[in-house]
Amino acid sequence: MKYILRFSIILITGILLYGQNTYTLINPTFLGNEERNYYGNKAPSRLDVIWKTPLGEGITKVGERERVWKGSGWTGQPLLVEENDTLFLIQGSLDHHLRKIYAATGEIKWEYRFSDAVKGTGTLWLNPFAGDRETELLIIQGSRRDTRYSTWYQHLHPLRAVSFASGQEVWRYNVRRGASYSVDVDGSPLIINDTLYLGLENGYFVVFDPDPEKTQTWREYRRPQTLERHPLYEESDKLRHGQNLITESSPARLGDHIYITSGSGHVYGYNLNTREIDWDFFVGSDIDGSPVVTYDNCILVSVEKEYIEGKGGVFKLDPSKPADSSCVVWYFPTGNDTSKSATWEGGVIGSAVVNDGTRPDFMPHMAAFTAIDGYLYLVEHDKLDTAMVWGPRNEHRYPKPKFIASRRVAPGIATPLFAGNRIVAASYNGIYLFEYTPEKRLIRLDHRYIGPVESTPFIHNERIYVGSRDGYLYCLGEK
Repeated sequence: MKYILRFSIILITGILLYGQNTYTLINPTFLGNEERNYYGNKAPSRLDVIWKTPLGEGITKVGERERVWKGSGWTGQPLLVEENDTLFLIQGSLDHHLRKIYAATGEIKWEYRFSDAVKGTGTLWLNPFAGDRETELLIIQGSRRDTRYSTWYQHLHPLRAVSFASGQEVWRYNVRRGASYSVDVDGSPLIINDTLYLGLENGYFVVFDPDPEKTQTWREYRRPQTLERHPLYEESDKLRHGQNLITESSPARLGDHIYITSGSGHVYGYNLNTREIDWDFFVGSDIDGSPVVTYDNCILVSVEKEYIEGKGGVFKLDPSKPADSSCVVWYFPTGNDTSKSATWEGGVIGSAVVNDGTRPDFMPHMAAFTAIDGYLYLVEHDKLDTAMVWGPRNEHRYPKPKFIASRRVAPGIATPLFAGNRIVAASYNGIYLFEYTPEKRLIRLDHRYIGPVESTPFIHNERIYVGSRDGYLYCLGEK
């Protein structure tokens, strides 16, 4: 999906023209749009390295232990924007920096330093109220907490707005610890008109105005003020999950609701009209992946194998129905990590994606997901198999979707992508490129090991942009 601002304006009593900048937002947020279902236009046929740019390494804390992390992490998808006919990437990295990078060459335009590792994907916001070039296009990006302080420190600011024009900080948002052990920000904000919606790792869903003019001064910083704060857990979840109540996913919009998954084991629906959470489907596992909206007004939800007796996998849910077993369209269970090469026991950590927006006529409506068991799976998401399977808690049996194909790609937590009839999958064994043919065959076009990849790629004009844990951002395609 593309968003174009040809003349930056602010409405007061008329129109004030202050710039001639043209922006085309090609990938303005994680998985492309507010429904999380656009992943690029045209994939290449090979995975040659066109260029690579160093992303460095940095120190972060896991608990109280210091770790050195390199490159780009989960979800780490590059944002893509065309500014006055020049294509730029916005990439966060584990060396604490956010960078604006020329997409043609990999040259760095500017870099901004956070107080900790930048793992997640940001969101670009065209500010309709901006009065200058500095604030007309903002990058709203999360990071880990801050290596200097404990999670109980009350003045942590892991979510910040940075000027796309200059790389200068515009504001920073204060995140305080709650029942969850974390105060990091991994999710990508969803911005509807002039309001921002985001789940935080402190276990809360927050709503606020991102307009710099609405912020307040605190010390030498500007801070937005929270309008709403909703817990993404129940009291009973504290017994099941302890302090692991974090929300790492990005919210998705379907109609008048915003859906978000939580590590507490719930899929929540927030009503944009009543401003309340009024839909709650309980899964029970840790849920890391973001909801993805399908063409038939359902959502795909990935399930990790943690806190549950059954298998992890992927749900298709119909949120127009009550939030109980009746809303389950299907469930696809995946296996566990028998190789013991990953941190996770099993299930799906990344998101499940759809080809609804870019599929050629000969392709069915597919969903794709990469599992901890080492396989990329393709299913027909609007067709059911005759088989019934147990759900993640072994309490209900559900229909299973029609299986299309699977391919061994090694365990992975990144989200695969569709572009036309091609599929890009990242794993701890690098990048894979597949093609689904009119003869209904799934063939592997190429594979390139660029180090272990946890980040989600993006596809544009026969180029694939992706960061790796080997310390580099890559541009791959046909030389």
